[in-house]
Amino acid sequence: MKIYTGRGDEGMTDLRDMSRVSKTSARIEAYGTVDEANALVGTARPTGYDDVDETLERIQNHLHIVQADFANPSPDEDDPVVADAHVEELEDAIDEADEELDPLTSFVLPGGSEAGATLHHARAVVRRAERRAVDLAADEPVNGEAIRYLNRLSDALFVLGRLVNARDGVPEESPTY
Repeated sequence: MKIYTGRGDEGMTDLRDMSRVSKTSARIEAYGTVDEANALVGTARPTGYDDVDETLERIQNHLHIVQADFANPSPDEDDPVVADAHVEELEDAIDEADEELDPLTSFVLPGGSEAGATLHHARAVVRRAERRAVDLAADEPVNGEAIRYLNRLSDALFVLGRLVNARDGVPEESPTY
């Protein structure tokens, strides 16, 4: 299979249902930003912590489902879509990681160890992906669970960034005003 097709040379691309849209459409912006977030999550792995790496691997697979969901304006029954179970899995991961952390008493400056800082960066990109998805949903049908997943994912990446930094012995810094 060839990687290049030439079909996008004129600024158009195919959605999952084979309809053609501009590469600047809100739908492409939404799932393109999810792709960017997924690549960034991948740069955080390996973190040095098997449990975190396993969670990040599941997240990366879920992000492929989010992309497929956004790329398909009219999913069939057997098409991949984000479901409540995906969100619940994130919430469980957040709760588990949070048990190991000191309670949050103020805002935290993003940064820390290489993996921790990368997870904070990924969180910011996920928040942009969520904004793009909300913008898309204002004009086109979108699976609300996918938007909910992105909202929860930014929380998960924040907590995982804190967790990795704590395990690496990197103290959190709070902003000064």
